[in-house]
Amino acid sequence: MVKFLHTADWQLGMTRSFLSEEAQGRFTQARIDAICTMADLAMEGGARFGVVAGDVFESNLLSPQVVARSLEAMRVSRLAWYLLPGNHDPLDASSIYRQRGFLEHKPENVNVISDSVPISVDPGVELVGAPWPNKRPLRDLVETSLKELQSPGETIRVAVGHGAVDILAPDKRNPANICLAEAERALEEGRIHYLALGDRHSSTIVGGAGRIRYSGAPEPTDYDEERPGFALLIDLTAEKCDVRELPLARWKFARETFELSGDADLPHLRAWFDALPSKETAIVKLGLKGALSIQGQVELTALLEEQRHLLGALEVWEKESHLVIRPTAADLDEIGLTGYARTALEDLRARVDGGTGSSEVVDALALLYRLVRANPTGTGGGLS
Repeated sequence: MVKFLHTADWQLGMTRSFLSEEAQGRFTQARIDAICTMADLAMEGGARFGVVAGDVFESNLLSPQVVARSLEAMRVSRLAWYLLPGNHDPLDASSIYRQRGFLEHKPENVNVISDSVPISVDPGVELVGAPWPNKRPLRDLVETSLKELQSPGETIRVAVGHGAVDILAPDKRNPANICLAEAERALEEGRIHYLALGDRHSSTIVGGAGRIRYSGAPEPTDYDEERPGFALLIDLTAEKCDVRELPLARWKFARETFELSGDADLPHLRAWFDALPSKETAIVKLGLKGALSIQGQVELTALLEEQRHLLGALEVWEKESHLVIRPTAADLDEIGLTGYARTALEDLRARVDGGTGSSEVVDALALLYRLVRANPTGTGGGLS
């Protein structure tokens, strides 16, 4: 029997264009902090070591600070780590695992799986890995690493791979896809007892035996991930495989579309924002459809600006956004123009209502509305 931690896709040093500099710093630190958190949980559960099934680092070109801080977190964690190079950090000529900064800071409890030779990690337990030699391998690396293996006898053998399993792969013609049938055959023949996979960022069981799994990423990275934010504690023998998901995620991605049929719907949008927990680690993509008055647009702009200061990030979901601004008589009364100016203003309103007013016209009306509200006793009222 052996207990170990299965994790993957740390992608340390990952950046996101929609994050501010301040939020990016917190996002980066959360991924590093997850190392110690998962190690603590795993050792409390009896884990002897941890395997990282590829993409430990975001790329082979990272700042020395990210590399040093990541390795320090692994050292402090006290768990024995076995790192598999993946498609983001392959073991090519420029590999981060061969760079001076990595080699100088690598602690004794960190090991790089650099080939497919079985590694003894504990009495009666060994690993066999399938590291990526470059970003575009032309073969199934897992199948290649397993095909010459014989039964390990009484030894428990854990295989570690990275990439898309063929039944889940978006590109069915990719020669690097992992053949599920071959992996299951290796399990049936007793050549391996568990296949730890990385690349898919959601915790996923593959096949029917329950011994081929993606751990998912410890922190989410995008909106489309179904079940990110876990590492797996594996309790393994030749006869059984028990898996416990360890929740880790501090950040979250939320994507929502709101139908605003009028200004009266704005409080519902505010209530949705108010219900978000831990806003400082929430990344929101928002689609807005419907129609608002100029006053409603001003209130919406203020609300979004307020939330942008509170959230980790706030993005506009362009393909799900179509918001029409329709000036009302109350808007025009608020602006307070009279005479020819009022006639011109109503003409602009008619163009907007008829669909011939440009976004610049709407923006100008909204700006005028804001200026008058900000200075109600100034020159706006009674202008003719």
